[in-house]
Amino acid sequence: MRVPLRWLGESVDLPEDATLEHVHAALVSVGFEEEAVHTYDLTGPVVVGRVLERVPEPQKNGKTINWCQVDVGEAEPRGIVCGAHNFDVGDLVVVTLPGAVLPGPFPIAARKTYGYVSDGMIASARELGLGDEHDGILRFADLGMEPTVGQDAIALLGLDDAAVEINVTPDRGYALSMRGVAREYAHATGASFHDPVERVAPRSGDGFSVTVDDQAPIRGRVGSSTFVTRVVRGIDASRPTPAWMVSRLSLVGVRSISLPVDITNYVMFELGQPLHGYDLATVRGGLGVRRAAPGETLTTLDDVTRKLHPEDLVITDDDGPVGLAGVMGGARTEISPSTSDVLIEAADFDQVSIARTARRHKLPSEASRRFERGVDPLVAEAAANRAVELLVELADGTADTLGSTLVDTTPRPVVTMRLSRPSELIGVEYSDAEVIDTLRALGASVDVDGEQLAVTPPTWRPDLTDDTTLVEEVARIVGYDRIPSVLPVAPPGRGLTAHQRALRRVAAALAADGLTEVVTAPFVSAATAAAYPGIDAEGGPSVVLANALDSAQDLLRRSGLPALVEVARRNVSRGLVDLAVYETSRVFLPVSDAELGTTEVPVGAEHPGTETLLALDAALPAQPFHVSALLTGNRLVKQPGVLPQPFGIADALDVARTVAWAAGVDLTVAQTTHPSLHPGRAASLLVGDTVVGIAGELLPELTAAADLPRVVAVVEIDLDAVVAAVPDAVHVAPIVSYPAATQDLSLVVDVGVPAGDVLDEVRAGAGELLEYARLVDDYRGSGVDEGQKSLTFALRFRATDRTLTAAEASVARDGAVRRAGERFGATLRD
Repeated sequence: MRVPLRWLGESVDLPEDATLEHVHAALVSVGFEEEAVHTYDLTGPVVVGRVLERVPEPQKNGKTINWCQVDVGEAEPRGIVCGAHNFDVGDLVVVTLPGAVLPGPFPIAARKTYGYVSDGMIASARELGLGDEHDGILRFADLGMEPTVGQDAIALLGLDDAAVEINVTPDRGYALSMRGVAREYAHATGASFHDPVERVAPRSGDGFSVTVDDQAPIRGRVGSSTFVTRVVRGIDASRPTPAWMVSRLSLVGVRSISLPVDITNYVMFELGQPLHGYDLATVRGGLGVRRAAPGETLTTLDDVTRKLHPEDLVITDDDGPVGLAGVMGGARTEISPSTSDVLIEAADFDQVSIARTARRHKLPSEASRRFERGVDPLVAEAAANRAVELLVELADGTADTLGSTLVDTTPRPVVTMRLSRPSELIGVEYSDAEVIDTLRALGASVDVDGEQLAVTPPTWRPDLTDDTTLVEEVARIVGYDRIPSVLPVAPPGRGLTAHQRALRRVAAALAADGLTEVVTAPFVSAATAAAYPGIDAEGGPSVVLANALDSAQDLLRRSGLPALVEVARRNVSRGLVDLAVYETSRVFLPVSDAELGTTEVPVGAEHPGTETLLALDAALPAQPFHVSALLTGNRLVKQPGVLPQPFGIADALDVARTVAWAAGVDLTVAQTTHPSLHPGRAASLLVGDTVVGIAGELLPELTAAADLPRVVAVVEIDLDAVVAAVPDAVHVAPIVSYPAATQDLSLVVDVGVPAGDVLDEVRAGAGELLEYARLVDDYRGSGVDEGQKSLTFALRFRATDRTLTAAEASVARDGAVRRAGERFGATLRD
């Protein structure tokens, strides 16, 4: 909301030396956010001049310029070149003299052009910042003004005013008006507030038919509870809008259109009540308010024919719709330069209905912005009368007794509050007088009965509905500076949960290993959800979004891999081909219909109750944290003397081991199959007997569909399951100083025997002396029979109390060979 200072000063006592900074600071102190300041960025000398002579001179380029002599109140007239042609000798115009600076900035200086020295410039409205009109220069006759030659044009046109801009939150729609902002400034500074409504002379009107027939109320509210009409006859719609009004509208961000339209806009910004003007000659019968009929259409003021929705609230006459209520009027009853009789409408419409209509038809407007936030239903009559005053004063109209006043508002419910409630809730001692005076200053009616207050909020504050909102107002108006800044102290022994600590350790460990963290959206398409079913590999239904941002991606992901594939595709397409990325994010696993059940939620402001909230919470999908990683391209790029080393399944397994190490669990790898992974290059990740993740290389058809290299290694781990498996007690092995004995062991087994299972048997057979065992080679070729493979393990033995002999290490190794032989028929390789 932009607030011109002079306009604001008509409704509240501003200091004579009030600055933009002062007004901003005052409004910020009562809860508004400072946005910007707006000025005309114009400095003088800019004066009124009279054209004494105009000599048209055609140029070689086909253009005709005017060499003018202009009287600016000095001893001698000034010679000025002007390219416009909408003026003549004797006209009063705006002259910017050398030294002036116009918005842009555009400094004015005497300069030679078209063979003359132009000693200034005759300005247009656009060059002065008054609007977009640039067809010609600004003539005072067009503004209905007869100023004195040499008079300061900046003050004359209101160009020395300025505005502050504040952010008005949706619950404070009353502040989208000078009336509301002036009241807030008064709260902040203690200045006297002068309600502009009280300056409007009362005026009645009857005899004009108005009906409200809303068969489909929303939230139990009919579409309109207030509808006021007034008639002004014999206006001159072609009259110019006064300069002071054009200036103020320009500062609030509205361009001047025509005098009747400008008046309705002016009153809207002054009082907060949107108005609409009709050409009375085009209205057939009376006006009505109803929902649109199926298939009904309306051509709006922007000359667009719109198909109406049955929920749309429309204004009608006897021939059909004449406007979208609270959003935009219809073209059929539009005011034109030939309009003589004007019908003014001021109404109150249902907030939800107006908001939905404006969004449905993509027609946001200043009017709909106010209606959807709530308009004071009792200001409509004053706003209509104020528009009548201005039409009579500025458009030479005559007020008619024809009109209507329909006011059927529900009294505001009384809110009860204890006097001590603000002090209890805010933690600041407020006196009884502070609480009562603050609520009354808001415009509320307050009845005091001992410790109990009965508060009736004012009609312009629909957001005040309970004692908590009243407490907020007390804290805001008395001053936020009264509330001390106290940092909470964490109780001893608390802090991050085990899950939070594990999540941070995992993320830090992966980043330390050189992977890059990414953050992606959780939405996927049905095809993507089927291609990446998740760790369980069973697929199944995904959670469907009822109001998806993108209809093509209306499911919540079951796996973190699809988003990483999209990240890789985007990077590879831009030349970043060596990638190692990871993400810690939630996935969404729907509950069954049996678990979901049916939960009735109460309508309106009634609290649903603890049991209902727990039932709703139980119906939410399971949302475990997963850590996912994707690696493609080269782990080590080609260098002199070094061949490139591409990423593969081994690197995915290393990422999994890093996650397990950071979380504090032992990870077991087992060969598996998975719909998204390459056969023979897929692994299950287990903690104990629980599968907690998968690792491997994506299917070639998936990588081809994403325009990725053939080999893309991935890993996904259910971090919640991993954290749940972390042992309560951690065994810490002592540091042993005795030397180790190392031996290699090569065993020949069938190719179908998983190497991990053989390693498990080697560890079990080697006994307590085995400190470390790792698979270092898988050989299939010359010297090994067809259908078999040679697995080589590096073994390290150590005792905690002595130096092992070679014989002791050999005995332990032989135990490993024997155990593997008994289980898998393994034999030592020659």
